[in-house]
Amino acid sequence: MVTGYPACACGYADVMSVQVAQWTIDVKDLDLMIRFWSEALGYEAEKGDDGSAKLFPPGREDLPTVWLQGSGTPKKGKNRIHPDMVADGPWEKEVERLIGLGARPADVGQNGDEGFFVLADPEGNEFCVLHHAPRRPAG
Repeated sequence: MVTGYPACACGYADVMSVQVAQWTIDVKDLDLMIRFWSEALGYEAEKGDDGSAKLFPPGREDLPTVWLQGSGTPKKGKNRIHPDMVADGPWEKEVERLIGLGARPADVGQNGDEGFFVLADPEGNEFCVLHHAPRRPAG
């Protein structure tokens, strides 16, 4: 039922959930952001006629896509949500590679003891490169 607020599904054996299917970024300069994010992620880009583009992971249906949605306006303020990335090699080398593509270090109040490095894409959207893949604490 989708009228009003849904009832809590707590306690039911057939509880459903959602998974991240796509990450959407509002962008001002579509071509700049296509170049950055497709190279950063190794995704294939398909530019639409509507001022947007979709980025697809090559040969992978299990990974989220990225939608670059043309907004015509610059980003304002700190992101309330952001992606955390994990490299397939040393995180320090990945940070260097991303900076070479146009990212820049971002200060969002970190103290230097975190297990991640904060970057911003060429339009200022923050994202993190994790030092290692997330793990559930033992116990």
